Amino acid sequence: MIVVFLLCVFAGVPTAGQTLDVCATCHVNARCDDKADGSGKVCNCKYGFVGNGRTYCQDKDECQIGASRICGQHTTCHNTYGSYFCKCLSGYSPSNNMDVFIPNDGTHCQDIDECRISGQCGEGGQCRNMEGSFECSCQLGYRVHNGAEPFHPDTDKASCKVVDCGQPASVEDTVLLSFTGTTYGSEATFVCDEGFIWVSGDNISVCGANGLWRGSTIVCEEVDCGSPPALPHSHMLWNKSSRIGTEVVYQCNSGYHNVGKGNVSICTAAGQWEEPPVLCQETLCGSPPVSESTERVWNGNTAPGSTVFYFCKKGFFSKGGHNVSVCNENGQWTPPALSCQEISCGDPPLLPHTGQVCSGSSTPGSTVTYYCKIGFYHSEGNNVSLCTADGLWTKPNISCKEVRCGAPPPIPHSVMLWDKISTVGSQVVYQCKSGYRSVGEGNVSVCSASGEWDEASLLCQEINCQEPVFKPHSKTLWDGTSHIGSVVYYQCDEGYHTRGLRNSSVCGENGQWEDIDLWCEAKCGPVPFLANSEVVWHKRSVVIHRCVEGYHSWRGSNVSVCGVSGVWQEATLRCIEIKPPINHLNILNEKCLHWKAEKYEEDTEDYKVTYVGSRDYQRSFHDKRKRLLSSKADQLELCLNLLPVTNYSISITAVSARFTATITTNTSLPVPPAPVVYYREFETPIPTLRLRRSANTLDPISLYQVFVLPIEEIMLFDCSSPGRPDPSRKSKSSSEYITAQIRLTQVGTEMNFTVGDGLYYGGFYNAPLENGRNYYIILRAVSHWKTALKSSCVLWAKIGGTSYVLKVSSLSAAASVGLVALAILVGYSCIWFFKRT
Repeated sequence: MIVVFLLCVFAGVPTAGQTLDVCATCHVNARCDDKADGSGKVCNCKYGFVGNGRTYCQDKDECQIGASRICGQHTTCHNTYGSYFCKCLSGYSPSNNMDVFIPNDGTHCQDIDECRISGQCGEGGQCRNMEGSFECSCQLGYRVHNGAEPFHPDTDKASCKVVDCGQPASVEDTVLLSFTGTTYGSEATFVCDEGFIWVSGDNISVCGANGLWRGSTIVCEEVDCGSPPALPHSHMLWNKSSRIGTEVVYQCNSGYHNVGKGNVSICTAAGQWEEPPVLCQETLCGSPPVSESTERVWNGNTAPGSTVFYFCKKGFFSKGGHNVSVCNENGQWTPPALSCQEISCGDPPLLPHTGQVCSGSSTPGSTVTYYCKIGFYHSEGNNVSLCTADGLWTKPNISCKEVRCGAPPPIPHSVMLWDKISTVGSQVVYQCKSGYRSVGEGNVSVCSASGEWDEASLLCQEINCQEPVFKPHSKTLWDGTSHIGSVVYYQCDEGYHTRGLRNSSVCGENGQWEDIDLWCEAKCGPVPFLANSEVVWHKRSVVIHRCVEGYHSWRGSNVSVCGVSGVWQEATLRCIEIKPPINHLNILNEKCLHWKAEKYEEDTEDYKVTYVGSRDYQRSFHDKRKRLLSSKADQLELCLNLLPVTNYSISITAVSARFTATITTNTSLPVPPAPVVYYREFETPIPTLRLRRSANTLDPISLYQVFVLPIEEIMLFDCSSPGRPDPSRKSKSSSEYITAQIRLTQVGTEMNFTVGDGLYYGGFYNAPLENGRNYYIILRAVSHWKTALKSSCVLWAKIGGTSYVLKVSSLSAAASVGLVALAILVGYSCIWFFKRT
């Protein structure tokens, strides 16, 4: 092998005029740079790698010098292939607010101020920020519980609890009025006990931070009201005590009486007597009482012993009782007992055939006026009655006599129906005589209160039938008279004959000629024939047609008439075949509706399309939409946005024709979108690949399959290939195999997959890759619904399979050969130099 290499070196030594391509020899993780002196090219390992740039460039572990030196203070360093990244320790955050960083942009880890979060130390706690952490202590009025200060709520069990002073202590001669609580800052309010008065000090006690009540300084002394006040014209009844609750009673002196609201005063808790409600006033009776319907005799004196005399007013009389009132020593008049009753005449007298008009009163001076009732009149006498002072009505002498209308007036050509009574309200009925008829509005006359009959509007007129009725195809035989009983005869014209039973008409009592069933018929031959129709009615000279089943009428008259000339006037009815307004309905390419419109005129038709979608595998799915279309066309097409893998029911309604057609369809499974991967090339037999999938994707992907495809000269991969689950079983047609199958539920939004890790994925064995072979890794996305199966593929990675042992042996051999070649090259260069010089 060394001999072969030396031959290659000698064969490859550039001769005069040839140049070595240094860049072609650079390592895959190296770059080709210009030398500083401009003498040529040199291979330098890329950033993150160390080596000679040509035969090897290995990953540089930047973290080995220490996290604080490479990443800064308060950090951890994480080496990656060809690079590294930094993270902040707990209690610190990056200045660029990113989870990981590289400090080449000045990013550093800064202390997190935990105290900016409210309630970090709990109730009653106060927070103090520290470098990389924080600590807690208790506020005033709170004590540390289960620990000591300072403390950390995440690592210690300590917490702050509010100070509790317990129930407030009692104070002498006081009672507790109220308190706001027993914890720090609570207040208790005291008041003096009953019979005591507050003279000095503070009546509020406060719960302190030490857990004790700061005592109240209130001082209470027993109440003493002293002597009660004296009042004019009165004297007191009192037991000489002046303590709280003691009462004193006041009484007015003789000749005076109390007009106040009471006569008792009480010693109050304020140490003072209540203001006495007593008011002693000289006794006077004032004005004497007023008695109903009476008048009084009084000298105006109101002193005790004064008298008042009462008597009944005019128009009233006494019913008995005491009529004197006396002023007594209590300053009150004795009530008079005199009873006076008003004089009344009662109801006025009743007179025959009269009515009354009165004021509604029956007292002396009241009057009643009489009037004659309807049907009567006032002939003589006085019609007024007066109520006198002795309680009696004066007697009126009015006389009322009955009204009569006499005999009713006659009306020409009529008779009267009358009962010979002519008083007011009597009626007479008029009726026209035979041969006459009424043309007026009323035939009744009534006797009125004025003594006259109301005029009846009845008018009797002789009955006249006028001219006889004209009958087609006939002539009349008539004497010209048209009164009741007149007769006219009809005779058919030549060429016609009558089919009726009678040929004469008589003038009736209703003024109309008698109606006769007279028909004159001409002969027109057989009934006319209309295409696609049948006769439904035929009488005399009229025929009615209708369309047969399967056809409908389309314009024209459906009646044929036999004309006077004996020729049928045929119906113009047109019968056309019935066809549905929507015909030949089908769906094209799973999205477009196509149908033929059957119309009989070129009118615009409005169509309403409703489509409803459901899925067997997704119970909650429901897609319901509508579309409207107006068109004159005979062939119509409407494309809908139908969703994939869905069962649809589509209804089309022709609005004016009121016709609906329905069709169902199932949309198929589409080809899934190609997976989004990060293509990479590896030289390790256990590469880790990465797949990213959108969190909000709606693609119908069911699962992912990973194919391993050995590289063997010209290759062709079929994405629809079923693949082999076991790489040890060789296939004649293909050597690719499935190394993993992953359900969509196991992917999420991102997935990392290591090829050849020796595990099972979905029943497929992820076999280790063979050393020394090159592979393509292909990712296939599969959509599966019922019997349908669709897939799409993408190249995920390329793997170079040189083994580690082979690499080390090759490197050692290459190093040995390189030293020999270098010696030969130096010798050759010296010979060439000496030859030139």
